[in-house]
Amino acid sequence: AAVAALGLLPLGKTRSPESLLDIAARKVAEKWPFQRVEERFERIPEPVQRRIVYWSFPRSEREICMYSSFNTGAEDPAAPGGGGT
Repeated sequence: AAVAALGLLPLGKTRSPESLLDIAARKVAEKWPFQRVEERFERIPEPVQRRIVYWSFPRSEREICMYSSFNTGAEDPAAPGGGGT
């Protein structure tokens, strides 16, 4: 209530602190691809795996668009579906 009174959060809106699992999973996802994590560690509990995978995906619409449009700029007409004759 004191934080809301200071105008930092809207009235009726409170946030709980992030869990240690989420913080750790986010930091791992920022540094390493999930495949490398799987190769490096023999046993990773399923809840930990799920959170790392969750944080591995981009959050903003801009990042999603950037990662979803892999255009190398060079088209190979001989490649399957490349438009070769």
